[in-house]
Amino acid sequence: MKILVTGAAGFIGFHLAEALLRQGEEVVGIDNINDYYDVNLKYDRLAESGIRKEQISDKGCLLKSHKYEKYRFGKIDITDLPKLEQLFKKENFTHVVNLAAQAGVRYSIENPHAYVQSNLVGYVNLLECCRHHKIAHFVYASSSSVYGANSKIPFSEDDKVEQPVSLYAATKKSNELMAYTYSHLYNLQTTGLRFFTVYGPWGRPDMAPMLFANAISNGAPIKVFNNGDMQRDFTYIDDIVEGIVRCINLKTMKFPKVEIFNIGNSKPENLMAFIAIIEGCLGKKAIKNYMPMQDGDVKVTYADTRKLNEAIRYQPKYSLEKGVTKFINWFKLYGNGNH
Repeated sequence: MKILVTGAAGFIGFHLAEALLRQGEEVVGIDNINDYYDVNLKYDRLAESGIRKEQISDKGCLLKSHKYEKYRFGKIDITDLPKLEQLFKKENFTHVVNLAAQAGVRYSIENPHAYVQSNLVGYVNLLECCRHHKIAHFVYASSSSVYGANSKIPFSEDDKVEQPVSLYAATKKSNELMAYTYSHLYNLQTTGLRFFTVYGPWGRPDMAPMLFANAISNGAPIKVFNNGDMQRDFTYIDDIVEGIVRCINLKTMKFPKVEIFNIGNSKPENLMAFIAIIEGCLGKKAIKNYMPMQDGDVKVTYADTRKLNEAIRYQPKYSLEKGVTKFINWFKLYGNGNH
């Protein structure tokens, strides 16, 4: 296989590229390295994979990793169709995993145009390139946010998802619809993965695990939304990546060749319990500022992963305590400015 991973400087993309490379696959990673959050974290992830910051060019040239023989990376934005077409024409990919997106539920309320460009325009660009270059399988990131105002739990792929409560969620639902259309029209195999609250080492600084760990370790207050009355299906990054890798290899004979899977831990955890584990790992109590529910947020997320288990024998291995402990161990070495 020769796999294109978009969003390769991002949290999940970085871990996926590393996992595929350890398996001996040939990987090309691309990312626009935008400044939605600190670009230094993105450059540090790339450095961990053997891509040096000072060698990265805005022209989109592919750089060879000095750590992995079969890894190359280029600074390319998926909204730049000419550069994408040139890349696909030259590289002859067999598989594409799209993890590039403008992330963040709350930020989509403030800056909707960023989501339209990356999550819709860039996404269609990738579909078009996959269509014209006979890609065997297009795997892409959807999100648990598509369930929106759904009150039935656990969330099942058979549930109606017609009530998104953020523009981010609406773009992810749109991705699923567009993938279905391309599968139907062009016989392109597509698999959408609805991720549930991913956390772990090298995670995003705008997400609760990093925000909480930073604040607690520095004696700063944390914001606890909905007065702490929230549950999240926290899923450790290694379980997510294992699921993606197995999905890349999935072959379906049905038509249209389209799949959508939940990928989560199937165990919603109380937000206050999550905070307590972080407190225990850091040996410090949190200063809690209790806040009302935020626009675009939901009270509970809970993945029904039976369909994914049947397809690829997906079974998460990390309990919340085990996963948070590994995350905080990494945070103590790196995340708290110790780099």
